[in-house]
Amino acid sequence: MALKLVSGTRNYCTGAMRIAKKWVLVKHFKGEPKSSDLKIVEEELPPIKDGEYLTQAEYISVDPYQRRYITKYPLGITMLGSQVAQIIESKNPNYPVGKRVVGWLGWRSHTILDGKAFPGAAVMDQIPYIIPDFGDLPPSLALGIAGMPGNTAYFGLLEVCKPKAGETLVVTGAAGAVGSHVGQIGKIKGMRVIGIAGSEEKCRWLTDELGFDYAINYKTANIGEELKRAAPEGFDCFFDNVGGQISSTIIYQMKQMGRVSVVGSISSYNEDERDISTLPKATIIQPGIVSGELTIRGIRVASFLDRWMEGIEQNLQWIREGKLQYRETVTEGFENTFKAFTGMLKGDNFGKAIVKI
Repeated sequence: MALKLVSGTRNYCTGAMRIAKKWVLVKHFKGEPKSSDLKIVEEELPPIKDGEYLTQAEYISVDPYQRRYITKYPLGITMLGSQVAQIIESKNPNYPVGKRVVGWLGWRSHTILDGKAFPGAAVMDQIPYIIPDFGDLPPSLALGIAGMPGNTAYFGLLEVCKPKAGETLVVTGAAGAVGSHVGQIGKIKGMRVIGIAGSEEKCRWLTDELGFDYAINYKTANIGEELKRAAPEGFDCFFDNVGGQISSTIIYQMKQMGRVSVVGSISSYNEDERDISTLPKATIIQPGIVSGELTIRGIRVASFLDRWMEGIEQNLQWIREGKLQYRETVTEGFENTFKAFTGMLKGDNFGKAIVKI
């Protein structure tokens, strides 16, 4: 009996043939991603061998980095991304049936794994790992606040900015999965936190529910003036998800010896960084860096794989203590993954954007 997957449902049948669905890159993105750049194809899977196990996707993550990183890969690759998947068949005692794993498996419905990093769709050389006990928390958090975005926030803020109570932090992309988390960690550490987001509704969420001290709608406000109003004496720490002119403006309002953590530049992701002439233009920042004696460091969360569970365990503890809140924007159906991806790039999501399969 063959597997049949229709409209995002999960219908797996064992037998002579196993069929997985996956999103494949057929054309490199130019500008905003188009639906014709990807297509869903079927892949026949062989029976699993000793040491292998078979997973079925439950949640797929859509993240800004996917737009940028996919340009580095050849056509025909499965679209990049991580997922939470349930083990449905196993010949590996370390991965029993019924457990859930997090892995960089790409946008695919079923995957055969062997206890090693999955080739072809991985952004990080990380072996899929069994989700720790989340208690009554949803397993989807392993793609968000208790996963890669959560660790990006945790290590990106604490290792680079080294926040101190009483200091002032500004966060761009503040209503996204990483930014909303960073601001809350700042509050846990006793900081005054200013967030920059793309709508009045998001700004209200930041201040009314997440405890940010001030929020700015970059689409309607004069950023420079609002930043001075929010923090007349400037900023000690800047957590940058966005890049572009907003970041340049913030650099010139940093306090002496300020610290800047750069984890992304969403404002440029629809351009080709291999051709720097296409990248958005912004005010030169070197004079501000020199006069402010600023420390700026780019962060790749892959550099913290040896401390991965440290971040997850601490974030889970803060959630259980009521110090961290989370929000997920959930899209239903495997066939709607691309829609969720482009919506996230346009800022439609609050918190973490995921697809439920």
